[in-house]
Amino acid sequence: MTRSLPSATRLDVTGYGYQAEALPPAGEAPRPEDDPRRWFEHPERPFELEIGSGKGTFLIQEAPQRPEHNFLGIEWMMAFWRYAADRARRRGMQNVRMLHADAVEFIRQRVVNESIHTFHLYFSDPWPKSRHHRRRVVQDDTLQEFHRVIEPGGTLRIVTDHDELWAWYEEHVARCPLFERESYEPCVSAKPGELVGSNFERKFIPEGRHFRGMTLRRRSPV
Repeated sequence: MTRSLPSATRLDVTGYGYQAEALPPAGEAPRPEDDPRRWFEHPERPFELEIGSGKGTFLIQEAPQRPEHNFLGIEWMMAFWRYAADRARRRGMQNVRMLHADAVEFIRQRVVNESIHTFHLYFSDPWPKSRHHRRRVVQDDTLQEFHRVIEPGGTLRIVTDHDELWAWYEEHVARCPLFERESYEPCVSAKPGELVGSNFERKFIPEGRHFRGMTLRRRSPV
């Protein structure tokens, strides 16, 4: 049985949770004043962004291992966003923030060029029906957006257990000249046998689910 989340009235996101709908209107292109790095005490630190943070397990585990980096998690489900932000607040994690938003839209509208050190895309919704494939995070145009915002030499890290989505990733990456594909190394906070160390991964490892990952390193424009 899945444990229910605490009531929203018991969760406090003050100082840790941001909502795209509460931000000032976006401009025609990302502006310096929109830069989410400004939400951190030390905005000059390397900036990592996770798309689809769920309950925040990866961030809660990884951020303390690398306190010299800032981490922003973007989550669309309000209940999960609130829960993850409250977890970070209760632990006093100054290098973690959570955002409730459509991740791709936020990146297009508000993330400035060459500002992301690392993207994390772990166990993204596979949207298995053909008519829903356009909702998948990785598309030809989103790879171009990721390239725009990743700093020189920065990376996009991807993990999934879904065979058809993995094939989709490989197809899109193969025809994208903007990144160099590298082998995937587990996250610093992952336990032996894990690639990420997320709740999802730990739930299905005992079932023998096959997990695969890739790292894409940004190539400089020619």
